[in-house]
Amino acid sequence: MSELQHEVGELERKSATAARLFDIRRIIGGLFVVYGVIVTIAGLTASDADLKKAQDININLWTGLAMLALGLFFLVWLKLRPTVPPSAAALQEHQEPQQPQEGRGGGTD
Repeated sequence: MSELQHEVGELERKSATAARLFDIRRIIGGLFVVYGVIVTIAGLTASDADLKKAQDININLWTGLAMLALGLFFLVWLKLRPTVPPSAAALQEHQEPQQPQEGRGGGTD
């Protein structure tokens, strides 16, 4: 294998790793899980005065559990349908050359 092919293969592996690492589902899911745990703990430790303010509904507990469920949904979705970056051949296939557009200028000729 030539040095160029080896370098292209290495760049494709790095691109795939970066695509998986910065997938928005991972970020959203992780944040919702962390905040869901915090809010759920606040709901579990709520006092009677806090419950009385919310008409005896433990809103922190229910909101925390909902946030936890949503975060876990995003993380499971990420696990079941991982991001697959396009290959170099597919990118070259869809790349179109830039052609200047004539006659669209605002000036006079």
